Amino acid sequence: MKWTFLLSSIGCEVLGTVFLKLASHEGPHRLKYAAGVAIFYLLCFSLLGGAMKHFPLSVVYATWSGVGVGLLAVIGIFVFGDSINAFKVVSFVLVILGVIGLNASGVSH
Repeated sequence: MKWTFLLSSIGCEVLGTVFLKLASHEGPHRLKYAAGVAIFYLLCFSLLGGAMKHFPLSVVYATWSGVGVGLLAVIGIFVFGDSINAFKVVSFVLVILGVIGLNASGVSH
């Protein structure tokens, strides 16, 4: 159950950020996207609070932000056409390795 809080929080954060990107453009659905931002971020932080009851703060926040950054980078590249280069790829790999390192550091879950 504790991983459900964390993974659901990450999913809501990613969706909230995608909706934020969509809401930043003019269009007929801008207000709907803005409402999605508010809803998904409220859910995100509520679920993140639940995860913090079960995991150390450093592990929760590093995992939440690192996985979120990685997923949003992939979405940015494949959905929104963000640029990619070798330096960005190496940087993302380092973020992922840092998250794995924190989770494998012997912290009891």
